[in-house]
Amino acid sequence: MADTRIHAAGTGAILFDAGLAVQPGDAWFDPDHWRTLGKLQAAAHAGRGHALFVETPVGDCVLRHYHRGGMVAPLLGDRYLWNGRERTRGFAEFRLLAELHGRDLPVPQPVAARYLRRGVHYTADLITRRIESARTLAECLRAGQLGEKLAARVGVLVARFHAARVDHADLNAHNVLVMPSGLALVDFDRGRIRRRDGDWRLGNLRRLRRSLLKLGACDRDEARLDREIWTPLMRAYESAMPT
Repeated sequence: MADTRIHAAGTGAILFDAGLAVQPGDAWFDPDHWRTLGKLQAAAHAGRGHALFVETPVGDCVLRHYHRGGMVAPLLGDRYLWNGRERTRGFAEFRLLAELHGRDLPVPQPVAARYLRRGVHYTADLITRRIESARTLAECLRAGQLGEKLAARVGVLVARFHAARVDHADLNAHNVLVMPSGLALVDFDRGRIRRRDGDWRLGNLRRLRRSLLKLGACDRDEARLDREIWTPLMRAYESAMPT
């Protein structure tokens, strides 16, 4: 697991990889900072659309600002209830990613996380290293490239995480990355390592299947989806899971 440090200042703190050649500061979490330097590249495929590709002094990274989803999003936006430093969204995801990366699981390497506290609420950000030459599974689907072989690879990927008891809270086609060298998972907000087996694995798989249908896989024909994508995926998943 990576050696980390925490730099606290004012109403916030930054958690970062102690091995970095340059210590991240508050400016690293400001898109306008990178835009002014001409280092802001494009929107990234992570989270709820609030992630950006940035060229940092330690390499190409993804900057993500946490935003709420669901019914509370219009009310709270990017604010979360304060419940301690280590429970902030950015710190928690940084710690989890560092653990998973240390286990050689295919996840983005965490660089830095920050929170800013405002009374009983806080906002949070996370910077991870960019996974190069990657497309999302959703992009592959739109390009007509999600077939039996890729579906089977996704099944093996999910099985690898489930075998390690990693519960991805938002397993969907946008959070599966496809590269020439393999596949990876991103966006582990609210993810966790479980102590035991359980229905959470089935919940992950159901969420992934729903996302494929929502994105129009097999023209939203469930029988065809099961035949052409989901059955190959689940066969590969079951074969890859330890007995």
